[in-house]
Amino acid sequence: MCLAVLALDESRRFPLVIAANRDEFFNRPAARLGWWNPAGDAPAILSGRDQKAGGTWMGLTAQGRMALVTNVRKPGAQDPNAPSRGELVPRWLRGDMRPDLYWPKVALTGYQPFNLIAADFRRGDCFYASSEAACPTRLERGIFGLSNGALDEPWPKVTRLKNKLRQSLDEAYDTESLARMLFEALSDKTVPADSKLPSTGVSMDVERMLSPAFIRSPDLSYGTRCSTLIITERVNKRLVTQVFERTFTAGPGLALLRRTEIKQWPPKYETDDSAEQVLSEIGPVADGDLAEDAGQPTKKRRVRSLLRPSHKL
Repeated sequence: MCLAVLALDESRRFPLVIAANRDEFFNRPAARLGWWNPAGDAPAILSGRDQKAGGTWMGLTAQGRMALVTNVRKPGAQDPNAPSRGELVPRWLRGDMRPDLYWPKVALTGYQPFNLIAADFRRGDCFYASSEAACPTRLERGIFGLSNGALDEPWPKVTRLKNKLRQSLDEAYDTESLARMLFEALSDKTVPADSKLPSTGVSMDVERMLSPAFIRSPDLSYGTRCSTLIITERVNKRLVTQVFERTFTAGPGLALLRRTEIKQWPPKYETDDSAEQVLSEIGPVADGDLAEDAGQPTKKRRVRSLLRPSHKL
């Protein structure tokens, strides 16, 4: 990915939402969203797939793992002989290692500069790691944004997409309405005139071309190849996750849409038999918020978080 925003336990109705764009050269072959099996007996992965190096930019498994990767824009630090960053995602998804232990393993492997968000919802964990940081950071409840700089670095497109996600969580009444709002935000080709663009070592013309959420180079060789949404909705006390992918060509053709539904995902994090089940109280129930609450008086309800409280680690 080159742009991603993530909402973790920020909404009672939508406990997990990810909206992301993948930017790449159009002549690099890629497969569209679908389930595929890595080598050996590793779990099947739901993702698009880079057909040149075999990795992926974002994916998940039915067992509760999820990961996404972005590159860090450092023109002078590129090694043409380095392994593909796309290996980081399936390498995480097919393993059984905790994110904070996985990081030292990949830090010395020689990948190109990268950002990685890796979650294991069966453990109630989500971490951010980067080749530019000494150690990973455990993410707690909140809204996070990532492009080709550090996590939550206030690049214009990161800030705007985070704000749009926050607004959409307040306004959406179901998965369909939320998806429409987020796809619209991911398709934004504008950059406000007063935006302060980052300085990443490329020319200002290139910086400006890379600054919208949706990118097209003037020669149509590079740009946004796909937009992906992961939306988890709490319906009748159960979690239902929809994964959407819109893929684009370099020209003016129609975007192609794929969609997959996964029930009871993410899975609940596991607790010791002696441990009390941890719940989070997330605001009052709004009118029509959940199906079982329709027509009932407004009241507070306790629902389980996706993330284990940090003191339980």
